[in-house]
Amino acid sequence: MAELHQAPTSLCCCRKSLPDSGGRCSGDLARPSAGLGLESQRCPLVDVASASNFRSFQLCHFHLDLRLNFAVKEMSGWLVLDLVPVQPGVCSLILDSHPSLLIHSIDCKVPGAGQQEPVSLTYRVDPFTDYGSSLSISLPTAAVKPGRAVQITVRYTTTDGPAIWWLDSELTCGQVRPLVFTQGHSVCNRSFFPCFDTPAVKSTYTATVRVPDGVTVLMSASRSSYSKQDRVFQFSMEFPVPSYLVALVAGELQHVDVGPRSRVWAEPCLLSCAVKKLGGSVERWLGVAEDLFGPYLWGRCDIVFLPPSFPIVAMENPCLTFIIASILESSEFLLIDVIHEIAHGWFGNAVTNATWEEMWLSEGLATYAQRRITTEAYGEPFTCLETVVRLDALHRQLRLLGDSNPVSRLQVKFESGVNPSTLMNLFTYEKGFCFVSYLSEISGDVRRFDCFLRDYISEFKFKSVVAQDLIDYFLSYFPELKDAAVAKREGLEFERWLSGCGPPLYEPDLSAGGALIGPVQDLCDLWRNADPPDLEALATFDLSTWSTFQIVLFLDRMLDHSPLPHSVVASLSDSYSSLFDGLNAEVQIRWLQMVVRNSFYPDLPRVRAFLHKHTSRMYTVPLYEDLVAGVMKFVAVEIFYQTQRRLHPNLRRTLQQILFQTSSTNQNGSALPPSSGSTPPQEPTAAVATASPGGATGTTATIALRDVNVSA
Repeated sequence: MAELHQAPTSLCCCRKSLPDSGGRCSGDLARPSAGLGLESQRCPLVDVASASNFRSFQLCHFHLDLRLNFAVKEMSGWLVLDLVPVQPGVCSLILDSHPSLLIHSIDCKVPGAGQQEPVSLTYRVDPFTDYGSSLSISLPTAAVKPGRAVQITVRYTTTDGPAIWWLDSELTCGQVRPLVFTQGHSVCNRSFFPCFDTPAVKSTYTATVRVPDGVTVLMSASRSSYSKQDRVFQFSMEFPVPSYLVALVAGELQHVDVGPRSRVWAEPCLLSCAVKKLGGSVERWLGVAEDLFGPYLWGRCDIVFLPPSFPIVAMENPCLTFIIASILESSEFLLIDVIHEIAHGWFGNAVTNATWEEMWLSEGLATYAQRRITTEAYGEPFTCLETVVRLDALHRQLRLLGDSNPVSRLQVKFESGVNPSTLMNLFTYEKGFCFVSYLSEISGDVRRFDCFLRDYISEFKFKSVVAQDLIDYFLSYFPELKDAAVAKREGLEFERWLSGCGPPLYEPDLSAGGALIGPVQDLCDLWRNADPPDLEALATFDLSTWSTFQIVLFLDRMLDHSPLPHSVVASLSDSYSSLFDGLNAEVQIRWLQMVVRNSFYPDLPRVRAFLHKHTSRMYTVPLYEDLVAGVMKFVAVEIFYQTQRRLHPNLRRTLQQILFQTSSTNQNGSALPPSSGSTPPQEPTAAVATASPGGATGTTATIALRDVNVSA
């Protein structure tokens, strides 16, 4: 930390200095171009995941002023909202909040009205869902008029909410200093600050963060500065963003520049490894993306690596991508995840889905863009191989859920109370990708479709859209397709793509990856079709020369056929287990799932060693679920009690629920006997929701997290 204090007062040397004044009004829903006749013009937007009355106001800007207290794990301070009422007769402001937020006071000022002192306002907090509450603020009717700016200040303290993850030093990579980070996707940031917690609303923001000595603060902001004397960090996001993309991390963090507009941040013990893994690749990937989709709009493209407690793989926070440090083990998965988050700079961050019911508008387009980038940077065979791995996982999920499950729709209609985070599954990524690929196919030329996407971003940047916006813009861009009525082509109707259940109606041609994919399938066939396998034929396959994605595809396809004969699993172990020991965790977890699903006890020590080493959700939950589902539950319980002190309390609760069918903990987060009755709040998971004919209503099965690209 001494190095940070010896540095110039500008924390991010490539960023501009902080602005002198607040932001501007911006970030409302995309307005259709003349003549498009969009559905969004005809139907007012409804976001059932938000309790707020966001349609009654224009949010111009907001400011956060926070003090971080690591000793008591609290953030305290205030929020200032610059609002303009847009409807007559508005007498209250309703914000999304959370029971974990302690509201101390709320007041109001009307800029330019000659008002000397702010007016104290009355408010009430009402239940909304299990992931939030509503904060209703009574407004002075005499001062609130359409088009007249009003400033609301909310003083509050955060406690134990789902957006804020406090890590004791023992849970960090360096185990020296504590760390805190926030994770807002999808609807968690209402426990970070009261807000219009809907992707339909975007605004600029500024923040002032006061911290103890030795703590570095980063935020998803385009400008930043640091006062060493006051230990105050200041941030400004000059581009409008939705609430879920406001993110903060604070702890012992250092950085190295890896390009003219990117740097890597991490705890000191991780930094050199992270820099070595990424090298100068970030600028290369940005350049490829800009050639395809137009200028990168956010200025900075920094990356911070977080400890294994980070609940997902990666998060595309603008200017500052969050990535779990565990992924550093696998260069190929790291490459894919970073490129996916870079793609979100255009698809998801610049142009955002207006509701969580159409999350594919972010994830499907970002996945398509990611694969265009990898095709240009690494060739079509590599991209086809990675795509096959993911589409295999999609069909695996479909076999589990059934083709008629409503969560397989691109437009998932869910009822009030359903947490949108539970709908994050492979359909939003891979079925969305297939639909975008289909649009590219019927456009006639991939380069022509690149131009369409570039112009789509230019048309809708910094706005929130619905699917009809994309479709209408596509048909206006390609009028010959509109004239040919491609939207109603039998069996491939756009409406069926969006509202129909089941597998994608079209999948792209992946034959260019045949040289990489073919040997994998040949090896699978050898192992599955012979008992004992033909050792002479197997000897022609040298897995030590294979890429990670090839080995992952092999193990995934073998897992699909488990349980296997004991002799086959024994031969697999003899042939490959020593090799897998030296490979990354993405390979190891799949082999160990094979061990568990086939009750292959000779390799059980490898399972124990893996779960003692890895403490991230992505590598623990799938193995624990397999252990409990089979005959090895006693092993899972034993390992859990041996390792629970090194697990984040949220993950500890999840594993406890898997093991004991309860989510009970005592006050320090350690496991209680199954008979305990309390049920603490759960963090968002990559669960797959079931749905009634009218909409999603709950969860029934958690797909293995390795099957879901939980890079949000």
